[in-house]
Amino acid sequence: MPLPAYLTTAEAAEYLRLKERKVYDLVSQGVIPCVRITGKLLFPRQRIDLWLMNHLEGDDAISAPTPPVLVGSQDPLLEWAVKESNAELAMLCQGSGDGVQRLVDGRAMVAGMHIWHAESERYNDPATLGLTGMRDLVLIRWAKRQQGLLLAPGNPHGLTRLEDVARPGLRLAHRQPDAGVSHLLQGLLARHRIEASQLTWAAHPSLSEDDLALAIRQGESDVGVGIEAAARRQGLAFIPLQQEHFDLAMRRRHYFEPAMQRLLDFARCERFIQRAEALGGYDISELGTVMYNA
Repeated sequence: MPLPAYLTTAEAAEYLRLKERKVYDLVSQGVIPCVRITGKLLFPRQRIDLWLMNHLEGDDAISAPTPPVLVGSQDPLLEWAVKESNAELAMLCQGSGDGVQRLVDGRAMVAGMHIWHAESERYNDPATLGLTGMRDLVLIRWAKRQQGLLLAPGNPHGLTRLEDVARPGLRLAHRQPDAGVSHLLQGLLARHRIEASQLTWAAHPSLSEDDLALAIRQGESDVGVGIEAAARRQGLAFIPLQQEHFDLAMRRRHYFEPAMQRLLDFARCERFIQRAEALGGYDISELGTVMYNA
């Protein structure tokens, strides 16, 4: 039978091939992941797996410290949670592609990403991203987000589908080339056989989800592809196109850093759940799930 998601003390001891007394010692030392519910200890199996591999592989033996910086794609819910959780993570969100490079170079602790690969029809594939060289790479699910067309309030141009962005005279807001939504837009245009040269692009790229939504709100552009939460924040019309996966990539040892644990613990509280519902377009049912463990 498959093991449950949460192990009892006896099950954890058997899983780790330790005596129960040793498991209690590890709990008292605060070194093994666990939760206490009505006086009973439970051990999240995925977090136990990460903790075990982290210690077996000696991932802590790294010479240069990594700065506590969150890079990659901007996400309104993540940005809010980092501040509210007191995770003490600095944020430098300049697109998913930029985040991948900073993570590989050791210039960041965690990278948010939502990069769509049209050929494999998968999000955040480590092989395609060039991350397979990181032997301790972990991908943690943050949320599923709704991507779609952002339009001026009331949808004055009467757009109903992606192909409508090719109408003459419509100005298309866009993100920088390394942004995750740029990969999605390229794939969608190819799927619908829309030539990029047919489109009227905004003069300058928007550097965040909120910037793109604001450009449409202020009349600088007529339409763009972005997330539902950004559309709601600016009071824009929204036409859903595709649900995407937004994941957090990091080295295994950084999963156990206080900054990440504070962030993920906060994301389990009722206040966070209410915020996700209020922002709109989020499915957080898989938040915290380990999607890839090298």
